[in-house]
Amino acid sequence: MEAIERVLRKSGLWHLLQKIEAPEVTDIQLSRVHTRKYLNSLENQIPSNGTVKIEEDTYLSRDTLAAARHAAGAAIKAVDMVMKKQAKNAFCAIRPPGHHAHADKAAGFCFINNVAVAAMHAIAEYRLARVAIVDFDLHHGDGTEDIFRDDPRVMLLSSFEHPLYPFSGVPFTGSNPNVINSPLKAGDGSNEFRDVVRAQWLPRLASFRPQMIFFAAGFDAHRNDDLGHLNLTEADYEWITKKIMLIANRHSQGRIVSVLEGGYKLTSLAKSAKAHIACLVKASPFI
Repeated sequence: MEAIERVLRKSGLWHLLQKIEAPEVTDIQLSRVHTRKYLNSLENQIPSNGTVKIEEDTYLSRDTLAAARHAAGAAIKAVDMVMKKQAKNAFCAIRPPGHHAHADKAAGFCFINNVAVAAMHAIAEYRLARVAIVDFDLHHGDGTEDIFRDDPRVMLLSSFEHPLYPFSGVPFTGSNPNVINSPLKAGDGSNEFRDVVRAQWLPRLASFRPQMIFFAAGFDAHRNDDLGHLNLTEADYEWITKKIMLIANRHSQGRIVSVLEGGYKLTSLAKSAKAHIACLVKASPFI
């Protein structure tokens, strides 16, 4: 978060942003996505000190769940502000990330599926019939797919390196035709990414006519991030943001909520997030 803030301050964007402190998500809001048994299990495993291993690479500390509840609360608050026209769009600079969290289990550093909780809040509280989630993280958002795989109200479009953790997403076997997975292979970069967006995402989004669009904005597909083998750049994140904004302006009254996911090389994370946020700030993309 500090790395993103530093770059935004240096760029001059910081003073153009509303900064809102994240509230805590409520149990009712969580229950639209996660099972009570799972949430109770997390609460019961909070250690008084040190960490507890929840899953292969997912550890719970004393403050982890509180941070996760505020991360989800940030996404909820963003939906409220955008729907009430208090903001044109919103970016949630949060940790921990969320798109690997399933309805009933934690995974991949994720405990609460922030973007799923936010999408369900938009559907439940604002009676939206169609929302879309655009996930360009390095890793497949297996938790998000599992939650929405049979929900026709939600379109989920995902690009990710394959094969790579969590080794899912290919092929999609659910009943929802609105789940579009676009796997990329190691070494792929701008051309391959933009090709799948043009061919597979934009036509489907336009026909779906979402009333709100969410970004699951992971920046670990950047060429300088050591966790993967894709070669995206800040220019690609700017490009995809503008393309999706055009769809949002046409069908969603410009309503976009972007939720931070992965990104582990601080310099590339911060620069990529800045490119993404700069487009959202302008809110009038010209391509």
